[in-house]
This record gives sequence, C-alpha cells and structure tokens, in this order.
Amino acid sequence: MTGIVKPEMLSPALLMRQKYKNMAKKILVKGIEITIVKQNHVDYISLTDMLKAKDGDFFISDWLRNRNTVEFLGIWESVYNPDFNYGEFAIIRGQAGLNNYKISVKEWQEKTNAIGLKATAGRYGGTFAHPDIAFEFGMWISAEFKIYLIKEFQRLKDDENDRLKLEWNLQRTLAKVNYHIHTDAIKEKLIPEELSKNQVSFVYANEADILNVALFGKTALQWRGENPNANGNIRDDATLEQLVVLSNLESINAVLIRQGLTQSERLFQLNKVAIVQMTSLVNAKSLNTIKKMSHE
Repeated sequence: MTGIVKPEMLSPALLMRQKYKNMAKKILVKGIEITIVKQNHVDYISLTDMLKAKDGDFFISDWLRNRNTVEFLGIWESVYNPDFNYGEFAIIRGQAGLNNYKISVKEWQEKTNAIGLKATAGRYGGTFAHPDIAFEFGMWISAEFKIYLIKEFQRLKDDENDRLKLEWNLQRTLAKVNYHIHTDAIKEKLIPEELSKNQVSFVYANEADILNVALFGKTALQWRGENPNANGNIRDDATLEQLVVLSNLESINAVLIRQGLTQSERLFQLNKVAIVQMTSLVNAKSLNTIKKMSHE
C-alpha cells in the first residue's frame, strides 16, 4: 500500500471540482458573451469579447497607448507583480500618448513582464485581463457596460461558491456513507454475538478512535478534554484535507479488518497512509484554492 492518491481514488466531489476549475466559463453582458478562463487559479476576462460591445472602430492597442491606461497598468503591476520591469515601464510611460506611439499587449507583456494582461493563442485565444483591469477596460466601452460586467462577474463567483458548498456537503455525505461500510465490517469481523449492547458500543467507539489516532494523533475523548467549549466533535473540527483522508481511511480500514489484521497492525498501516496522503494534500494547490474560495 503506497498511499499515493491516484485520480480514480479521488471522491466524485473532488473530481467535479477539478473538472469545473479547468473549464472556460462565459457570462452574458448586454447581449455579449464574455469568456472567462483561469490561469494559475486566477480569473482572466476576455477583452477581445468585450470589444464586440464597442460602437465604431476601436482596438485594444488604442486603449493601451493612452497615458492614463499605462499609468493604471503600471500601478496595478507594482502592487501585484514582484517581477514587474520598472525600467521598461518607465520608457513606455514616457512615450505613451504620443501620436507615433503604439504598443501591443504581447509587447507590453514581454517588455515589462506584466501579469495583468495576457495575449493567448489556441481555443480560447485573444486578449485577456485580470478582473481589476477588465473592469477598467469596461469603462472605455461605456459606464453602463462596466456596471453590468461587474454585476455578471459577481453573479458567476456567487454561483461558484454555491457549487463549492454543495460539493463540500457531498464530501461530508460520502464520509458518512464510508462510515457505515466501516461499521458493517466491524460488526461482521470484530463483534462476537455474545457481546452485550454496551460492549458492542465500546467496540465501535474503540474502532472509531483507531482512525482518530491514525489521523489526528488523539482519541475523541482526548480532543474533547482539550476543547471543552467546542460545539462539535473532533471530526466536525477537521480541515478539508483531513476530511478527504478520513474518508479514505474508513474504506481502507474496512479492507484491513476483513484481511484479519489486528488493531495494532491496522493502526500502524493507517497512520502511514494518513501521513503520506496529508503530505500530498496540504501541498496541493487545487485544495488551497478551494479553501480560499470557501472563506471568501
């Protein structure tokens, strides 16, 4: 047993999160479909799509050559981009607004090492911008367009958060289902028929604490003694990573029980699995993003 989490071992909730995260999304603003993609867990809004709402001839390069635009982009990059090239930016700022001055998004990226604007190729090709910058560009379309863009983008983020809550609840439900599989294995292999109800209850609690000790390093009673004012129990206080690993441990323990391993042998195996899986999950960027979103 290696403890490596393969895609087929992930819960449906986590697989749905991964699939949903990688999809391009669209919002409808004043009858115009606007594409939104994620890069490094950051949303980028298509300025190319937004441009369709502008009457007359207007190009992104026209907006980018404006001195006010350059000043805004420079300030934004200075706040959010530690690798921003201030030397090249100073040259561009000095030329901005001149009649013969012209710069493309690709040139802006390459010269200043900017991250707020991106020129992309492929299926979702075009010019994309961080929401802060896209909202600023929206003002060049019209004040009304900017307001509706912000409104629809916020609606999209609210929908994502609602979906995240549903998937979180699904994960907890799966953990409960696995718990029943786990207790059935206990009933089948560990509880002699002649035990009293009190003894049966003790065995269940004892088995649950094997998982608690393997994952949390303490029994439920020890946790309660350390947290006398807590409303829930040790598992209610669990992190997202711990809930995922707990779900896995319950299934694994059921298999080990049927294999006839003793409690001490199973505890040793489960603890090794918990260490490997927790190490993998706490370093997973996708879970870090989910946790941040759940607190927004």
